[in-house]
Amino acid sequence: MDTLIEYSAEVATAKAQGSPIVALESTIITHGMPYPQNVQTAREVEEVIRKAGAVPATIAVMEGKIHIGLDGPRLESLGQASSVMKLSRADLAVALSSKAVGATTVAATMICGARAGIEVFATGGIGGVHKGAESSFDISADLQELAATPVTVVAAGAKAILDIPKTLEVLETLGVPVIAIGQDQFPAFWSRESGLDAPLRMETAAQIAAAHRMRVALGVSGGQLVANPIPKGHELSKDYLATFIAQAQAEADAAGIIGKSVTPFLLQRLFELTEGRSLTSNIALVKNNAALAAEIARALQD
Repeated sequence: MDTLIEYSAEVATAKAQGSPIVALESTIITHGMPYPQNVQTAREVEEVIRKAGAVPATIAVMEGKIHIGLDGPRLESLGQASSVMKLSRADLAVALSSKAVGATTVAATMICGARAGIEVFATGGIGGVHKGAESSFDISADLQELAATPVTVVAAGAKAILDIPKTLEVLETLGVPVIAIGQDQFPAFWSRESGLDAPLRMETAAQIAAAHRMRVALGVSGGQLVANPIPKGHELSKDYLATFIAQAQAEADAAGIIGKSVTPFLLQRLFELTEGRSLTSNIALVKNNAALAAEIARALQD
């Protein structure tokens, strides 16, 4: 496995010194927003982690290697690349063996991060059970990965475009701890509350780190989902979003959009329908999650 991983100079130094590291996905760069905003946002998120006392490790597949941390030129290259593979567990080996350029989703970032010894990962929102999954069986691989791979994932809950009640049911069945920070309700990505109780509640990064360590000590497989509410000043209400989400979903159904194409389509339509507000909120919540992830990574060093 060591021959497949290439560390950036910053991450290599952090590993040698035993410094806290936070993994970051790369689909937000390739499938989340246009260039150059994608690269600028990625750099801003990395800087949030540095200021919080940890080292960022943005993960991507390039040149037949898993890159743990992207230096300036590689981040710029990824931000401008076209036809980038969107990698989950099923695609990772193919992308590496064919030397394709691939951006990691939650599942693939967890796999690569764990192989590199990184225990904490910050993202925007996890994938989950899509609406209509009882017919389409469209359920994100992120949920199975949370049950299998020992990484604590910090997200603003599940994306509001999903069937959140079913997503929580699947996570419960898979034995994934779902921990809301500072509130009893499970957050819904752009909204602080989903109307659904979170299974667990914690208040501090130290508590989350202690639970992570205890799972390792118990030999229990899988990681933890930390549901970190979006900052209040950047929240979009459930009621405001509901009509737009329904419209975007109806358009996706009418166009026959399925599989990995569904989420990017819905997010793009919501960006258009909310006149950019959804993306502004998305960026704010990712930065908020990055800061908390850095705190957890530091607590794991104590």
